[in-house]
Amino acid sequence: MSSISDAEIQKIVQQVLQRKVQPEISQPAAEPVAVETGQGDRKVAIANDHGGVDFKNMLKAYLIELGYRVVDFGTSDTKSVDYPDYAYMVAEMVSEGKAWRGIVIDGAGIGSCMAANKVPGVRCAMCYDYATAVNSREHNNANVLSLGAGLIGPALAKQIVKTWLETGFGGGRHAKRVDKIMAIEKKFMKNGE
Repeated sequence: MSSISDAEIQKIVQQVLQRKVQPEISQPAAEPVAVETGQGDRKVAIANDHGGVDFKNMLKAYLIELGYRVVDFGTSDTKSVDYPDYAYMVAEMVSEGKAWRGIVIDGAGIGSCMAANKVPGVRCAMCYDYATAVNSREHNNANVLSLGAGLIGPALAKQIVKTWLETGFGGGRHAKRVDKIMAIEKKFMKNGE
C-alpha cells in the first residue's frame, strides 16, 4: 500500500465533511483534524466519539508501540459529537484502501459498527473478547473493528486489538461466505457498483 501525505488525509477529511448521505445527518460539531503518527508500514485509521476519548488515546499509544502507523480522526475532547460522522471517516479510509485496517470507538460500540458497515467494502465487527476478535478476522475477514469504551477495560481492549490485527483470514470455506456477504452488499448498491 502506498503512503499518503498529511495533505491527502486532510483532503479526505474535507470530502467526508462535505458529503451529505441524508439531510438529517449532521457534520461534527468541531472539524476533525486527522493526525498521523507512528512509524510502521501498516496504517490503522482510528476515531471515537465523546465517550471514547481516553480509551482511543490509550489504544493509539498501544498501536504505535506495536509498530503501526495511526491516522487519528478524533474526537479529542468530551464535548458531545455524533459517532456516525467519525465511524464514517475511518470506514471511508479503509474502503478506499488508504488505511490497512480501522478501529471505531463509542460507548457501546454498536452504533459505530452500524455506521461503518454502511460504507461499501467495509466489514466492521464489534468485538468484546478474545474469541470475537479471532472469529471476526479468521471467519469474516473484518477490516474495521468496533469497540465499546464503556464495556471493556484497557487490558482486554489491548488484547482484542492485538489479536484482531494479528489474526489472518482463514480463507477456504470462509472465503465463499465472505463473498456472499459482499454479493448482498453489491445487490443493494445503486447501479450494482
